[in-house]
Amino acid sequence: MPKSVRKLAKQEIAGILEEIGTLLELKGENPFKTRAYHNAARSIEGLDEDLDALVARDELRKIKGIGEALAEKIGTLVTTGKLAYYDELRASFPEGLLDILAIPGLGPKKVKVLYEELGVRSVRELEYACHENRLIDLPGFGEKSQAKILEGVEFAKKHAGSFLWVEAWAQAEGVLEALRKVRAVKTVEVAGSLRRRKEVVHDADLIVATGQPEEVVKRFVKLAGVARILAAGETKGSVMLETGLQIDLRAVKPAEFPFAMHYFTGSKAHNIAMRALAQRKGFKLNEYGLWKGKRSVKCGTEADLFDALGLSYIPPELREDAGELAAAQDGEIPVLVELGDLEGVLHTHSTWSDGKASIEQMARAAGAMGLTYMGLTDHSKLAAYAGGLKDAEILEQHKEIDALNGKLKGIRILKGIECDILQDGKMDYPDKILARFDFVIGSVHSRFNLPAKQMTDRICKALSNPYVTMIGHPTGRLLLARKGYDVDLRAMIDTAKKHGKFVELNAHPLRQDLDWQHCRYARDQGVRVSINPDAHSTEGLKDIERGMGTARRAWLTKEDVLNVLPLDRVMKLISRRESSKPGARR
Repeated sequence: MPKSVRKLAKQEIAGILEEIGTLLELKGENPFKTRAYHNAARSIEGLDEDLDALVARDELRKIKGIGEALAEKIGTLVTTGKLAYYDELRASFPEGLLDILAIPGLGPKKVKVLYEELGVRSVRELEYACHENRLIDLPGFGEKSQAKILEGVEFAKKHAGSFLWVEAWAQAEGVLEALRKVRAVKTVEVAGSLRRRKEVVHDADLIVATGQPEEVVKRFVKLAGVARILAAGETKGSVMLETGLQIDLRAVKPAEFPFAMHYFTGSKAHNIAMRALAQRKGFKLNEYGLWKGKRSVKCGTEADLFDALGLSYIPPELREDAGELAAAQDGEIPVLVELGDLEGVLHTHSTWSDGKASIEQMARAAGAMGLTYMGLTDHSKLAAYAGGLKDAEILEQHKEIDALNGKLKGIRILKGIECDILQDGKMDYPDKILARFDFVIGSVHSRFNLPAKQMTDRICKALSNPYVTMIGHPTGRLLLARKGYDVDLRAMIDTAKKHGKFVELNAHPLRQDLDWQHCRYARDQGVRVSINPDAHSTEGLKDIERGMGTARRAWLTKEDVLNVLPLDRVMKLISRRESSKPGARR
């Protein structure tokens, strides 16, 4: 029996025609052809007659502006619900490109320029390009339009289904703050994937300890910023904020709070493993409590719960059933790195390339954060879109850095560069230029579509260069925007170990690159990770805190992180010129 055809509404068919016209504009097709589809869309949408009847009578061509070719396509959409021409046209563009068109001020012509000149293929990539000031000098754009586009991006983000950790955390914190003012609330905390600090989340979970659960739920669903109430029961509430983030609340008795926090923090795999372990030890564990036979085991905190099961405390970031239970049983849960452990940062940009602040402003901001050194790494010359430094400009910049180092107290500026790795694995500058820097970050900013082996060879060859210190944002991914390029990250990390090099955990909220799994592999191989903000502004320096979540999920300790070291030790490591000595942890 043939599958039934989903009947498209007249508005849907008009929408498809409108989209075809837009896609043809993006392709640079003849304006008369693109306008024909836009005009046909308006004609179909404004039809008073029954579209099915017109198709059945073969009378579409009587409608002004609809010729034979358009009539045939519309007829196909009406009778089959599909159109191969439309599907093929859509498939010829990146999936996220059409989302950009929803941003105010961006029509097909401008989106075409962004796509062709900057490679922007999604809203998130557009946001990143704006933060790097790439639109300012682009034909047809400028500083004001870039700011306007950023406003539009923020609007679009409110309607997305996924949220970067930093976005969701800020919104959840606002709700927490409001709930803590409710008299019936004894304690309220974030749980779920947000507490585990996953890079991307879909919702936020809150756990409340209270003796008046119904009252708390009533107050919760009426908080400012709630756009829609999804559920409101005796102990549970769920709302959609105006930003599009769903927040779920569970109200429990104070005695149940530690168990609820553990259960609703997850992950699911960790919870299953914990329940199985509890059973083996003769206990029963769930979200309400822990029992030994019929006896309830009282626990005032999550630490008490772990202790009752013979485990050392497992930080939320490690609860992925990735070896944490065995480590906790053996008392080998590591002391994870913390923000206060960092002594400096090694990936920042200034107005010399695409940053928004001067070197001095960046350095003073870093010093105000308690850091003792800041590696300046403006772009190399190939990155012309980002104001990459020409050879002569390097010497001028170094003179400015020397002058600032003689002037500033408590903060040292290191002379670095983010140097493009060319397609063949060579660097954007010759070795005699690279030798002028204290350290070099090698990054891929072009030709993302190389096959995995070629991309891996490209990056590994860069690591073999004696002047390259580390690889920046090793996969090139942009969260919720762009997948990373194909590369064998284990081979890259193994090569870094072979040559005594380092890898970056780029802490920019859109990157978090390396991910936690490969940061952990680097740790296991003895390759130090540098937690870098990739800051293009003084505010961007604070992104090192975002990277801390990924670092902790990767089980990183102070011993595993390069930039927890004091200046003298860091300089000895990053200024090495030999590329033959194995091992990066010294």
